[in-house]
Amino acid sequence: MSANVEATQAEIDRLRVGDVAPGLAQLALSLAASVDSPGNVTAQANAARELRTVLEGLRKLAPVAQEMDRVDELAKRREGGLVRARRA
Repeated sequence: MSANVEATQAEIDRLRVGDVAPGLAQLALSLAASVDSPGNVTAQANAARELRTVLEGLRKLAPVAQEMDRVDELAKRREGGLVRARRA
């Protein structure tokens, strides 16, 4: 596998969109392979632009992450009354 194909597959796996939009995910992998193939530089640039657009679409389809980051944790604590805003 090539670098762009591997990176694209890793992002599809991380976003968990392979089952949600299998055609779009396959298109992204095909475009990534086109970007990696040697040859026409103009075609590679066009494929890269389209790949970026397809990945943006896949990101929009990705389910909301269930993991909580530090901001989510603070918001939850604040809702529970554990954190109060300081007055200036």
